[in-house]
Amino acid sequence: MQYMTEFDFIRQYLQKQKSSGLILGIGDDAAIIRPSHGFDLCFSADMLLKDRHFFSDTAPEDLAWKMLAVNISDMAAMGAAPKWVLLSAGLPELDENWLKRFCDSFFSLAQRFGITLIGGDTTKGDLVFNVTIIGELPQGQALRRDAAKDGDDIWVSGQIGSAAAALNCRLNTHTLPPDLFDRCHDRLLRPEPRVGLGQALLPIAHAAQDISDGLAQDLGHILTASSVGAEISANALPVLEELKNVLPHESWLSCALAGGDDYELVFTAPECRRSEIQTIAGQCGVAVTPIGKINNTGRLKIIDSNGGELKLTSLGFDHFG
Repeated sequence: MQYMTEFDFIRQYLQKQKSSGLILGIGDDAAIIRPSHGFDLCFSADMLLKDRHFFSDTAPEDLAWKMLAVNISDMAAMGAAPKWVLLSAGLPELDENWLKRFCDSFFSLAQRFGITLIGGDTTKGDLVFNVTIIGELPQGQALRRDAAKDGDDIWVSGQIGSAAAALNCRLNTHTLPPDLFDRCHDRLLRPEPRVGLGQALLPIAHAAQDISDGLAQDLGHILTASSVGAEISANALPVLEELKNVLPHESWLSCALAGGDDYELVFTAPECRRSEIQTIAGQCGVAVTPIGKINNTGRLKIIDSNGGELKLTSLGFDHFG
């Protein structure tokens, strides 16, 4: 095992990026960025703790990918282009092999989305990370939670429930065939941020949110912020057919509605924009599925396969629940 000092780590792995808009990067007391004229800045932060947000045996490549991807997903939900990121980490030791694998994955994903690391902090600790991400979007055009309108269609990108199915399998709540577990586990470890779709939706969608804590809970945030209600169909949820075939109905439905860790987008848009949404989703290479409608009831109603109302015992993940 090879060791290095904190400042060796910063110089060797972190202090090497440049980007447009970055006036001063890593190496001073603070970074300086200059936003583009006519654009708003978006900020978001996430903390990840060992044994709370990831298993202790998670490979450094997967850990780095997920912690950056979930923050990029926040930018996607706003319709923003991710630009800069700050990373703070508590590490039990500076193991050079582990750090190289972590940083190679982190910077590979960052480069793919045009993101520059501009600062952060390191300290000795038991694997805890905090990521702050900054993005840009055209002034006044953000996709916000508080803009859903009565009559809007409700859409979901990609497929949901797979990450939760893998997590439940690791927690021994249920079992999956090995090949299906591998596919679902990949979705848990390496979610795909829908940045292109979020940006393409700016002139079309009304409200959006990424699905991190469960569809029911995250859609509920939109309903609360917009002072509206919704009705969605359980049968319409985009869930892997293989999951439906191997898990009891209640299990896969719970994964889809309350499981979380999908990092897909749930968004609302006028009914008259359906064909445009399908077109731009195809151009972005992302499937989108209409699952229901916004209404003025002030509550979320989920219709089951028999046409009755489905009652959930949990809407989604709660850190203090």
